[in-house]
Amino acid sequence: MSQERIEAPIPGKIVSVAVTAGCSITEDGEICVLQSMKMQNPILSPVEGTVVEVKVAPGQTVETGDLIVLIEC
Repeated sequence: MSQERIEAPIPGKIVSVAVTAGCSITEDGEICVLQSMKMQNPILSPVEGTVVEVKVAPGQTVETGDLIVLIEC
């Protein structure tokens, strides 16, 4: 099985996280919400699979390219 790295597309603050390690996620399922420049941006999964690791928590600041989650597909 391959792993998909989901990285922050823009810098900002994590508002909420909708997944936990071990849960299933569908393609276009919400992973988290990232607030940047006063706009809330949902981060969606590009693949269907199982969340292996969650690297962010609400309130955490991320930079472009920071790892958000690993998904096994």
